[in-house]
Amino acid sequence: MTTILRLPADPADITFPALLLRNAEDHAELPALSWREGDGWTTLTWGEARRKTAVLAAGYAALGVRRGEHVLMMMRNTPEHWLSDLALTHLGAVPVTVYGSSEPEQIGHIVRHSRARFAIIEGARELPRWEPLLDDATAPLERLVVVDPAAAGAHRTYGSLHAIGARLFNPDTFEKAWRENRATDPLTVVYTSGTTGEPKGVRMSHRNVVGNGMALDSVIDFPRHVGHISYLPFAHIAERMLGIYLPILRASHVYLCAEPTQVAATARELHPRQFFGVPRVWEKLAAAVKAALAGLPEERRRAIEAANETARAHVDCRERGEEPPADLEAAYRAAKEKVLDPLLTLAGFDQLLWTGSAAAPMPVDVARFWAGFGLVIVDAWGLTETTGVVTTNSPDAFRVGSVGRPLEGMEVRVADDGEILVRGPFVCEGYVRADGGVDSLRDPDGWFATGDVGRLDDDGFLWITDRKKELIVTSTGKNVAPALVENTLKEHPLIGQALVHGDGRSYLVALLVLDAEMAPAWAAARGIETDGTDLVGHPAVQDEIARAVEAANARLNRTEQIKKYRLLDREWGPESGELTPSMKLRRRVIRDRYADVIEGLYTA
Repeated sequence: MTTILRLPADPADITFPALLLRNAEDHAELPALSWREGDGWTTLTWGEARRKTAVLAAGYAALGVRRGEHVLMMMRNTPEHWLSDLALTHLGAVPVTVYGSSEPEQIGHIVRHSRARFAIIEGARELPRWEPLLDDATAPLERLVVVDPAAAGAHRTYGSLHAIGARLFNPDTFEKAWRENRATDPLTVVYTSGTTGEPKGVRMSHRNVVGNGMALDSVIDFPRHVGHISYLPFAHIAERMLGIYLPILRASHVYLCAEPTQVAATARELHPRQFFGVPRVWEKLAAAVKAALAGLPEERRRAIEAANETARAHVDCRERGEEPPADLEAAYRAAKEKVLDPLLTLAGFDQLLWTGSAAAPMPVDVARFWAGFGLVIVDAWGLTETTGVVTTNSPDAFRVGSVGRPLEGMEVRVADDGEILVRGPFVCEGYVRADGGVDSLRDPDGWFATGDVGRLDDDGFLWITDRKKELIVTSTGKNVAPALVENTLKEHPLIGQALVHGDGRSYLVALLVLDAEMAPAWAAARGIETDGTDLVGHPAVQDEIARAVEAANARLNRTEQIKKYRLLDREWGPESGELTPSMKLRRRVIRDRYADVIEGLYTA
C-alpha cells in the first residue's frame, strides 16, 4: 500500500487546490514538474508550481474566465498545459483538453457542445483548425490564447497572460476563489475519443478522482514521491490521472515528454521506477527489443532465451500465489543479474517496480514477452465514465491476460448477454448535455452498462473479451470477438496490426500490417535487401505471413478462423485517422477506407 501523505480534509471533501496547498506546505522543495529545455531539464518544485499556478489564475481571471465554465486546451504535454489546467481549476473553471489530432469538425462539435468561450492552443499547427470558429456565428468561441508567440499574431499570448497575472495577483483573491470549490464540483470534462459517433463529454468531480486515486494507492505499493514520464495525451483519462491528478495526490514528480516518439529515449535517460503504456506502446517496445536481439550472435541469443524462460517460470509461480522454490529463486537472481538487468539497463527499464497498461486488451504474448524479463505488466480496466480504473491487477495478485479485481467500493457483474456492469463511487455524474445539464449514466439500481463484454473467474478476476458493439455476428448467427482473433494473429512478430471483418458474412477476413520495427530486422537476418525493396510483396515475407495465419487459425475455433487476408504496406496511426489518440482501432474508419479491399476478399 502506498503511503498516503497528510490529507487536508476528510477524503470525501478534498479538492485538488487543497492538495496543491498541502504539497506547497509539506513538500515545498521537492520536485513537482520537469520538462526538456535544450539539452537539459527545467524543474519546478511544489512550492514554485503553486506560485506559478496562482499567477496564471490571476491572468485567466483577467481574461474573463468565470467559475463553472469550460475552457478548452489543445497542447502537447508541456508546462503551459499542466499549469493552466491547475490554474483554471483554482478559479472553479472546468479545464477540457482536446486531442491534438482532432479534425476541425470534431473541434467545432466540442466548442459548441461545451459552450466554451476560450481556448488555449500551442501554436501554428493548431491555429488553422481553431481560428475559423472565432468567426462562426454558431460557435461561442470568443478568444484564443496561443503559447508560441511567433505564431500568435493578433491573439493573446500565454506569456502576456502570465505577465498580466503577475501584475494583478492578489493573494487574498486567489485563496478566496479556490476555497469556494467543493469536492462535488466538476474537476474536468473528458471527451471520449470517438471510436464511433461524436465524442461524449464525461463530467467527473474532485470526489470521483480523489477517491479513485486513493483506491489505487491501497492496492499498489508505490515509492514515496515516485517519478512519472507523462507522454500520452492529457485528453485521455489515463494520462490525466497519471500525469496530473495522482502526482498531486502523491506529491510526486512528473517528467513531461512533449513528443511521444521520444518516450523510449526519455526512459533510457531517466530509468523510471514506474512506466505506463497502452498495449500498442508495449507491443512496439517489444518489437524494438526483438529486432535488436535478432541481430545478436546465436550463442548470445540462446543465453537470453534461457534467462527469459527462467524469468517466466518465476513469474508463473508468483501468478499462482506460490513462493518460488529455492533453486528457481537462485536461478532467477543469477539470470537477472548476469543477463536480464544489463539488457533492461540499455532500455532504462532496470529500476522498474511497477509497469501498467490499460485502454484495450493486452495481448497475452506481449505480456509473456515482458514476463521473460521479470516485468509483470499490471493490466487494469475502466472507462472514462468510471474515472479510469475499476479493476486492476497488482504485483502481488495478478492473472496474465486478465484485468484484475475490482477496486474497493466498486461492484462488477456480468449481464446475461456478457456485458459488464459496474456500480460504485467512481462512476461519474454523467454525460454533459449541450444545454449544460447532465444525463445520468446509471440505471435505476445504480448500474452502469460499460459496453465491454467479459467474464469473472472464480477468484474474482475480470477477463475482457471485446467491446459489445464490435462483436462480429456472422451470417450463420455466430458471435466472434475480433480482438481475440486479432491478438492471436499479432502473436507472430511480423504482424504489427490487424483488423478482422465478417459481420453478416459467412467467414472472416483480415487486413494485416507488417510490424515497422520487426520486419526490417527479420528481413536482414535472412539476407533480404530492404533498401528500396517492397517487403510486403517479397515472396519470403508472403510465405511467412501465410504460415503465421495458418498457425493462428490452428489455435482458433472454426468460426474465428481467417479464410482470406490482405497484407498492407502502410502502418495505421492516430495522425492518419485509423487509430484513436489512445491507439485503439477506429474500425469504421479502417473498414470505410479499405472497403474495396475487403469486398475483394469476398468476391475474388
